[in-house]
Amino acid sequence: MGENRVEELIIDFNKYTDGLVPAIIQDDSTLKVLMLGFMNEEALATTRTSGKVTFFSRTKQRLWTKGEESGNFLKLKSIAVDCDNDTLLIKVIPVGPVCHTGADTCWNETNESDNFLFYLEDVIEQRSKATPESSYTAKMLAKGINKVAQKVGEEAVELVIEAKDDSKELFLGEAADLLFHYLLLLKAKDYKLHEVIDVLQTRHKK
Repeated sequence: MGENRVEELIIDFNKYTDGLVPAIIQDDSTLKVLMLGFMNEEALATTRTSGKVTFFSRTKQRLWTKGEESGNFLKLKSIAVDCDNDTLLIKVIPVGPVCHTGADTCWNETNESDNFLFYLEDVIEQRSKATPESSYTAKMLAKGINKVAQKVGEEAVELVIEAKDDSKELFLGEAADLLFHYLLLLKAKDYKLHEVIDVLQTRHKK
């Protein structure tokens, strides 16, 4: 399962008479809660070995891998247990909509981050697939890594120049331009913003 964060857990499956524990499913990237299911020991073991979230269906009375019919699987990233050892928090990468209605979540929410930078990163990802004629993002990426990196350098210089003056509007405008093109450079390098944040968090812990 690669970089999945799955540690040894102590789970009290005997707390409830049916031997099931609630499993809250959360998007590892956007942190949106996607759905709620139930697991027994076998469902949890199957989830951990397969890398695809598997529940125990109370209506079907059998193990049920989310997406086994629709193809909208939940790829496992991490599993945590609460302080009472009877509720799971499972972070995933969803493949397609989660709800059987076709909605992103079972609460009919759009599965996008409340953090605008992550939302903007998703927009850049989507626009990178457009034609260069219809999208500035696609046009810049089509020019290659050197051009994108050069543009970041140009925007950085413009920000430094504005920093020497007293125009808040111009300074913030240049700061926004630099931040956008920085995200564009991350896309060109096929890296994610959360990877940069991980580095900063590691440094902070030290």
